[in-house]
Amino acid sequence: MAIKVGDKIPSVQLKTMAADGMKTVSTDDLFKGRKVVLFALPGAFTPTCSAKHLPGFVQNADKLRAKGVDTIACLSVNDAFVMDAWGKHQNVGEKVVMLADGNADFSKAVGLTMDGTGYGMGTRASRYAMVVENGVVKKLNIEAPGAFEVSSAEAVLKAL
Repeated sequence: MAIKVGDKIPSVQLKTMAADGMKTVSTDDLFKGRKVVLFALPGAFTPTCSAKHLPGFVQNADKLRAKGVDTIACLSVNDAFVMDAWGKHQNVGEKVVMLADGNADFSKAVGLTMDGTGYGMGTRASRYAMVVENGVVKKLNIEAPGAFEVSSAEAVLKAL
């Protein structure tokens, strides 16, 4: 069953790249005492994700922060090396934290996965965006399969 508004974010370990190498990021630490916009997508370097989803959050990072968002995080079922390379390719800089959910642990824990085996991609994260305050989901916009409407940066801005 998918996570819903009012639920607490599950305790999961994710990965990210830092200047000195791969780091483990605990969801407990990521969300504690912060207002976080977390958006997830099926895959780094994939068409909609690269052309629209991630770029929208990079372009609107300052507007999101102006609405009280402390952290903007992008999550995908890819490894930390791929997420780091994609972030560099997309000129993310410090605007968006690139989170690797390599084994889909977080995606499974929140019940938001998609079956990409028909595309040779295995289990992937569904496309969604959520606003989390101090570890509790306040807003959750889950896309219909193949859609890109409610999880965009612009949709999140309107919801804030």
